[in-house]
Amino acid sequence: MKKIKNIFIEGPINPDFVAESIRKHSSKLQIGGHSIFLGQVREDESDGKKVNSIEFTAYQEWALQSAYDIREEVISKYGLSCAHIYHSLGKIQKGEICFFVFTSSPHRKEAIEACDEIVDRVKKEVAIWGKEIFEDHTHTWKENKQL
Repeated sequence: MKKIKNIFIEGPINPDFVAESIRKHSSKLQIGGHSIFLGQVREDESDGKKVNSIEFTAYQEWALQSAYDIREEVISKYGLSCAHIYHSLGKIQKGEICFFVFTSSPHRKEAIEACDEIVDRVKKEVAIWGKEIFEDHTHTWKENKQL
C-alpha cells in the first residue's frame, strides 16, 4: 500500500508553489493534458457583512485517508498519469489560494473530468471545515453548497 501523502499546507498556497508543481511535470512526456483548479477565498457577503478571511481546520487523520481514497479512485477511473491535492489550514485572507487540485493524463478530457470530480468529492467527503471571519470579527461556519 502506498504512503498517504499530507495534503495540508499551513497558510495560503503560494502561487510559486503552483508554478513549481507545473514545472515539475514538463519532463513527464506521456502527459498530454493537465487540469488545474485553484480555490480562492471570496469576499462573500452575509447579512450585510463581508468575509475577510476563512479559518480552515480538519480532522486530519480522517481527512488524509479520505483524500487518499478519492485520489486513488479517480486516478484509476480516468487513467491519470498523476493527481495532486493540496488544502490550506489556518487563516486564509480574501483573495488568497486555499485549495489546489492538479490532474494530468495522456489526454485533456480525462484530466479535466478527473479534476472536477476530485474538487467536488473533496468538498463533499473530506473532513475539512471553514470558519468565515467577517470584517467586524464575528464569524460563522461555512457551509459548502453543492450544485
